Amino acid sequence: MKTEVVKPQDVFYNPTRLTVPLFQRPYVWSQQEQWEPLWEDIVRLIDVIEGHNQDATHFLGAIVIQQVPSRLGALPSWNVIDGQQRLTTIQLLLDALHAQLERRGLGDYADQVLPLVENPKSFRKAEEDRFKLWPTNRDRASFGAVMSAPAPISYSALPASRLRDAHHYFSEAIDVWLGEDDAEQRASLLVGAVTGRLEIASIRLDVNEDAQAIFETLNARGTPLSAADLIKNFIFQQVDAAGAERDYLAYWADFETPWWETEVTSGRIKNPRASLFLWQWLVARTLTDFPIREVFTQFKHYVNTVEKDVSALLPRIKVAADRYRAIIEGSENPNGPLDRAQLFSYRVGTLDSEISRPLLIWLDEPEQADVSDADRARILDLLESWFVRRALVKAPSQGSNRFLVDMLRLISRRSKNELADAVEDFLVSNHTAVGYWPGDDEVRVALTDANIYGQYRRSRVRMVLEALEDAKRGYPGANPLAMGPIVRNKATIEHLMPQKWRAHWAAELSEDEERDRDRRVQQLGNLTIVTQALNSRVSNGAWAQKRAHFLASDDVLITKQALALAVDRTWDERVIATRTKQMIGQILTVWPAPPGHVGMEVAPPPPVTRASVDIAQLVDAGWLTTGTELVPRPQAHAGMSAVISKDGRLYIGDTAYDTPSAAAGVVYSGKGAVNGWWFWGVAGTDRRLTDVRADYLASLGDDQENVDADETVGDQSQHP
Repeated sequence: MKTEVVKPQDVFYNPTRLTVPLFQRPYVWSQQEQWEPLWEDIVRLIDVIEGHNQDATHFLGAIVIQQVPSRLGALPSWNVIDGQQRLTTIQLLLDALHAQLERRGLGDYADQVLPLVENPKSFRKAEEDRFKLWPTNRDRASFGAVMSAPAPISYSALPASRLRDAHHYFSEAIDVWLGEDDAEQRASLLVGAVTGRLEIASIRLDVNEDAQAIFETLNARGTPLSAADLIKNFIFQQVDAAGAERDYLAYWADFETPWWETEVTSGRIKNPRASLFLWQWLVARTLTDFPIREVFTQFKHYVNTVEKDVSALLPRIKVAADRYRAIIEGSENPNGPLDRAQLFSYRVGTLDSEISRPLLIWLDEPEQADVSDADRARILDLLESWFVRRALVKAPSQGSNRFLVDMLRLISRRSKNELADAVEDFLVSNHTAVGYWPGDDEVRVALTDANIYGQYRRSRVRMVLEALEDAKRGYPGANPLAMGPIVRNKATIEHLMPQKWRAHWAAELSEDEERDRDRRVQQLGNLTIVTQALNSRVSNGAWAQKRAHFLASDDVLITKQALALAVDRTWDERVIATRTKQMIGQILTVWPAPPGHVGMEVAPPPPVTRASVDIAQLVDAGWLTTGTELVPRPQAHAGMSAVISKDGRLYIGDTAYDTPSAAAGVVYSGKGAVNGWWFWGVAGTDRRLTDVRADYLASLGDDQENVDADETVGDQSQHP
């Protein structure tokens, strides 16, 4: 057995025949899950090479091939034991590249690629000897047709197959990327990247080795290496052998304990916490925005160009990791005061925002040691206001990662005693959707008539009510009350006027007034928190009974403030409106913006209807959660699934779809269009997306008779 890392030119340049045995499955890779990600990785690789790292490579995966006995002078032959999908795709990519180069008259570059897809004529004893790779029998006709088609290729004239479609996809992608200007220079970059910068782990077996046993070992019960695993291997290959075990125990062993190995969701992707930390730490060190899948490549570049002494780097990583863990574990403590970073972590954490972590790491790095505690606290105050206000007005979150990295890059150039002012200036001056800081008026408009209980996630509503309560108790602050801050993440949201008000709050109301009351009970002014859940008799009881309970048994100050508003001992729509206005003012005080600040001019939010509800709203309101798996209800499509992302899009593999129907259209194999709200159900339940939406609308008291634009396509009877 010979194992080595090779490039496509190493695998294919010499005359060779790689045969996929008949027992292997046919070609199954697809555009969404493999072709597009591969092409995007190639384009990103070229950008990295051109940008800052001339030695960059991209790892494609592994192949296992076994030598086949052949007579002297014959074409060397190998059986593909594992990796046939990868090898086939590379051949299709290379041939599509060759055809595009020929079509454009770039013969010199085409000649560099041709030896990687065709064997010399002197080695061809049969027609199929032309090809470097020969697929399993089911794919041979299609493979031969597309790989031998002359340029320019007429794809419509070729037999329909995944192989043809893959070749066509790569051909179009290459054509667009090469463009018209500087095509020759771009061709040089593309040929060099594809043939010499893609890496493959090649395992070559001798004739007599047990290929099946090796295949089973490679594929049975294996766990892919995480980014943390790869970085560890990279670091300790460079640490002096005599001190490797000592350094491992002192600086790295903690990363291989349960807390660090726990999988954490960031966006829609789960990663071990250690990998997530290393990504966020590297973002803080490099002040560069890059996806977590690139953390290993970026880490290698950082070590090779900046921090060349890994023995000195390990203690710094350890210090940052210990502080990172202390902040997170402290923020998860439900009782007692927190330091400012822990409180920031808790509150922003309820907004599902991991993007603040690089900021916290950056503030604790040695370069910021001279920043005063007061300035640190002010920076976190400013950013917490930015995060919370944007969440309350439902500002878009896409692009926030880059926005905060841009901010760090800008303030890193300022003197240490100017950092807080620089953060404020940066936030105030931004008026783009991705980065603006909502002003007081926008927050008031968003909250005044909003269905807070139905349109916002419970954890966020609870956090806001906790913050208002803590402000009453003097936390955080210099003169706190002895009672301490309210318990975090444990309290129950309580409606002062119950949702089931008709039983004990009877009144002579018209139908319009009843609908108005149904809306009012969900508004901010009707909500409080209780540290011990009320029994249903008290919770749904008459106001006199409920008021007496609160006066006798409850120490929540925002509740007592609400009781004080009901001076005539009644609680009704008028008092709810008054308290809503009062609480909005308190929110603007807890999370202030600079005096006179205006974020963006916004129109009042449109009414919520069946036609206006999308997945993002259901996620934001807590009716669906990030990472929820959806499965097709029609049994004909069993085995397929989609995953809900934070921004409300549906992912099938690595491809995002904006609406349920767009995602369903990829899976649905029947005639006509498909209604995605009926097609998709929540995995493990009997509920369709349309059921979740109906419950959400019912909680708002809104009319559900409007036709949803996403449901007008196709015949619903065909897609039960």
